[in-house]
Amino acid sequence: MSWFIASLVFWICAWLLNIRLASSKASDTLAVRIIVPLLFGISILVLWEGLVRGFEVSQVILPAPSQIGATFAGSLETLWVDFQQTVLKGALRGFAIGAAAAFFTAILIDRSSFLTRGLLPIGNFVAALPIVGIAPILVNWFGFDWQSKAAVVVVMVFFPILVNTVQGLREADTMQRDLMRTYAAGYTQTLLKLRLPAAMPFIFNGLKIATTLALIGAIVAEYFGSPIRGMGFRISTGVGSLSIDLVWAEIAVAALAGSAFYGIVAFIEKRVTFWHPSQRG
Repeated sequence: MSWFIASLVFWICAWLLNIRLASSKASDTLAVRIIVPLLFGISILVLWEGLVRGFEVSQVILPAPSQIGATFAGSLETLWVDFQQTVLKGALRGFAIGAAAAFFTAILIDRSSFLTRGLLPIGNFVAALPIVGIAPILVNWFGFDWQSKAAVVVVMVFFPILVNTVQGLREADTMQRDLMRTYAAGYTQTLLKLRLPAAMPFIFNGLKIATTLALIGAIVAEYFGSPIRGMGFRISTGVGSLSIDLVWAEIAVAALAGSAFYGIVAFIEKRVTFWHPSQRG
């Protein structure tokens, strides 16, 4: 119980310190922006450790962060192989294919009222389909290697990016389009110099949503067939063998990979859409 009390005291102190930092005059500085979430995360881990040790929770139910960390450090080679299979081969390739296909389809839809009325409603229908129903079909079509995982990712990311891109291409107002016509600009010139720049905030919004969906899709697809590697495969077999600490280590890798992927896209967005009000301040 002493573990729990000590961790609870630490959590309360960290909470009060975070409140003070967040409400201080220096709350907008880079250091405080880093310290506040970092301290919050550490306090959650300490409280978790205290709960598990204080109440003697079985590691089969919930391992302590220290145990997960030890398993993480001792399984780096396995985790790296799984990361390559799931993220680098499945998620990233599927994301790239899906994003490219969605972008070019959005251009076609923009030029065709028939596709606008016909494809977008179908897109909303497909986006609502459960991934656990689509994944085994695609695994059966494309095999057990990364190709089937990439196919699942393409299905998951295609329509969010498509819908956001189509909406973004409509952002340029009538006056701006009339001005481009006054300058005798054709469709391609108007697209490249006016409509695509105006659509960039929407496009990046779709890309950021897709970063999370890509990783989820690749992991879920591995539940339905995979080589003897991959995050989804390892999580599935780890639960079956009661290696819950390894499962949590895989979850930590997935969380870090997803956060890094999202951060990279957000960083690129900040450089590309620096002019947009959302990027100021």
